[in-house]
Amino acid sequence: MRTKKQEGTSSRAIALSILKKVLIQGRSLAVARSCADSLDGRERSFVMELVHGVLRWRWKLEYMLSRLLKKPLKSKDQDIQILLMIALYELMALSSAEYAVVNEAVQLSRNIGKSWASGLANGVLRSFIRDKENILSKAGEDEVANYSHPAWLIKLLNKDWPDQWRSILDANNVRPPLWLRVNQLQKDVVAYRKLLNDDVAATTYPYASQALKLERSVDVRSLPGFEQGMFSVQDAGAQLAAELLDVKPGMKVLDMCAAPGGKTCHLLELEPQIKTLVVVELEKDRMERVRENLKRLRLDQLKPEINLIVGDAGNTSQWWHGELFDRILVDAPCSATGVIRRHPDIKSLRRQEDLSLLVETQQQILQQAAQMLAPGGLLLYITCSVLRQENEEQVAALLSARDDVSEESIDAPWGEACSHGRQLLPGEGESDTDGFYYACLRKKQGR
Repeated sequence: MRTKKQEGTSSRAIALSILKKVLIQGRSLAVARSCADSLDGRERSFVMELVHGVLRWRWKLEYMLSRLLKKPLKSKDQDIQILLMIALYELMALSSAEYAVVNEAVQLSRNIGKSWASGLANGVLRSFIRDKENILSKAGEDEVANYSHPAWLIKLLNKDWPDQWRSILDANNVRPPLWLRVNQLQKDVVAYRKLLNDDVAATTYPYASQALKLERSVDVRSLPGFEQGMFSVQDAGAQLAAELLDVKPGMKVLDMCAAPGGKTCHLLELEPQIKTLVVVELEKDRMERVRENLKRLRLDQLKPEINLIVGDAGNTSQWWHGELFDRILVDAPCSATGVIRRHPDIKSLRRQEDLSLLVETQQQILQQAAQMLAPGGLLLYITCSVLRQENEEQVAALLSARDDVSEESIDAPWGEACSHGRQLLPGEGESDTDGFYYACLRKKQGR
């Protein structure tokens, strides 16, 4: 059995390993965190607290470290920089004993083969402890450090949302709530909430009939009915999609860029009498996630013909055979700037130069989708971005390019009305959803 010291060192070593994969190798956190999956619940929670904390407050931690180091570390010593950021996060935000944090950082530097850095770690961290309030105060005066976002993103948000940009940045640095979508083919929200233990408090969301917000984070696998498919994990903002698409019995429906399948499954839960559901996803591994979710929720047993296609949504010639669809859901690839609080690695992995390629891809997919829409059919365009160039400007471009498509306004009590479509901002209002953009487009009759 490991001692507490050994366990603590191991936890921090695992956090360091994950953060190296994200910050040095550029891997997504979803992939990098796999080494923590086998840990017991308590240790896994601690590791992910360190990982999320460093990714969330990276720019603030880097600013503080720059004031504590006499000179910047060499690029080959990025692991030492990350090690120090882990320790600084603990000292700044957690209740860990100061002596334990320092000792663990010193020991970890030796364990990774860089004993020379043990003295550096000891000196830097003890200096922070002595001058903590002053260093934190100085960080609060620096915009990038204070909001802990890259400068380019702060500038874009300021331009797009001059009245809300600060609240967006603040929301991105807050832990998100855990939202469930109750499978109404098995239980309604009221009935499922009665199944929860008394210590798991939950509230509903007025604009998404199947949404349930848990007041504290739990291992969802421990909740009643997980294996039986009674619920899925899905933000309440994302749950608006299936209802907006307004699917009716007998319709042919196309879900583009579908993985991991949350909206795909929700469509079937709302309307199990769909005639045909065609699901398109570019990557085979991600399509497997869709298949797994359909199976767990027992939706693969329904009557609709479900056709899962691994293909490029932007190149329909690979898989489209000319049939038209009554409803099309376009959940477009995007910057994911609306879900940063849930995926803090986005701030480190996304680059401003990525946006032009994303915008081009979105335009291509939207044009292809409009071509496949039947006269009178409805297309719902969605992103989890809060940037106008990916959202209302894309819809404006489509409407300008095609005279056979018109916009249907979304008259709703949630979100912000845009020149086209409607925007949910992260953490907005009492409901506390992620950031999503929605626009409804109708194909004109006889066109």
